[in-house]
Amino acid sequence: MKKLFCTSLLAALLVSALGSAAAGTLAVNIAYKGASQRAVWQSTLDEFKKANPDVDIKAAFVEEEAYKVQLPGWLSTQAPDVINWHNGERMAFYASRGLLEDLSEDWKKNKWDEVYASTKDASSYKGKQYALPTVYYSWGLFYRKDVFKTAGIAGEPKTWEELLDACNKLKAAGVTPFAVGGRDSWTLAGWFDYLDLRLNGNVFHQQLMAGEIPYTDARVKKVYTAWKTLIDNKYFIDNSLSYDLDGAQPFLFQGKAAMMLMGTFIAKGFPPKLAANMGYFQFPIIDAKIPTAEDGPAESIHIPSKARNKVDAHRFLAFVGTPAISAKLAEGLGSLPANSKSPEPTESISRIGFQILSNTKGGIAQFYDRDMTKEMADEGMKGMQKFISDPAKLDEVLNELEQSRKRIYKKT
Repeated sequence: MKKLFCTSLLAALLVSALGSAAAGTLAVNIAYKGASQRAVWQSTLDEFKKANPDVDIKAAFVEEEAYKVQLPGWLSTQAPDVINWHNGERMAFYASRGLLEDLSEDWKKNKWDEVYASTKDASSYKGKQYALPTVYYSWGLFYRKDVFKTAGIAGEPKTWEELLDACNKLKAAGVTPFAVGGRDSWTLAGWFDYLDLRLNGNVFHQQLMAGEIPYTDARVKKVYTAWKTLIDNKYFIDNSLSYDLDGAQPFLFQGKAAMMLMGTFIAKGFPPKLAANMGYFQFPIIDAKIPTAEDGPAESIHIPSKARNKVDAHRFLAFVGTPAISAKLAEGLGSLPANSKSPEPTESISRIGFQILSNTKGGIAQFYDRDMTKEMADEGMKGMQKFISDPAKLDEVLNELEQSRKRIYKKT
């Protein structure tokens, strides 16, 4: 009996010891692209370990495309304690299935409502927060300062009328106003996003992205009609569907086109001699009554609902949610810090993008193909290419998109 008692006691102590060890191990799965992205995440984990020596970190770095394939399996079986992912619909997809931890209390406790105000909506599903934003990047209009000056454009257009006036001056000077690489359909989606956000606002935009509004709605047609005006006036480069992003950028570099609507991530690829001559400004206001919203695709970190060490996972999120760490990740990931209290980037275009997103009052959209289901996004972007090819088919395109919406979202 005594031997049995000792054996049972030893087994209990072993289970207790294993439980303590497991509780002090934080499993973190990180998606990355390139050595520099992996390095900045590793450095962040090292800093957390230094500040929390009682926590052992077990990190798994997975290349981004493989990560996308493996993530659903992790979340539904043996989940890690922390993952990185994307905000918006991509986050909501898993939150709606109960696979992500509710972080609403973390938002209150750490006062994230204030420093992450512009990305709170994108971090939320049905009024609860399931994500901590880490970095994002801005979308806006890049332009050639010298070309503007030569064409007699006094300053960066702030309104739609000023933008159209600038386009007319550029055309008169023999310069195409906009370069766009429509073969990459997502570059067209940027135009749709901004016209919709400026004409109808982010609340409407998100309802459309969620499949709640018909594509035959007059407000959707209004977006395409404004776009058609730009096409009819030949403000875009000829044969834009023949060029991808890399093929369209030389029009800007060579001064054959004056502007390009794109994310700040392209700035690092500008030729050194040209970089100082490139400017960047916020997409102009079309309707002053509409709260100004922006595209700011955000990366984020989450705690899976099946995580084993949620205590330390919450500690890790609080650590990453500080201004200094957000700034560090942004620099290493080639993006902007999502924390509005982070130091402003020193590079001029990044600084402008940071200011635009930090001061946005009308909300931050996650970009067309991150704000809606993939199937509908694919149909929508194919429709945009068809519209660019022949703007006269606008009604046909919208009717086809409406049929796709009914099928995909099971609408009657």
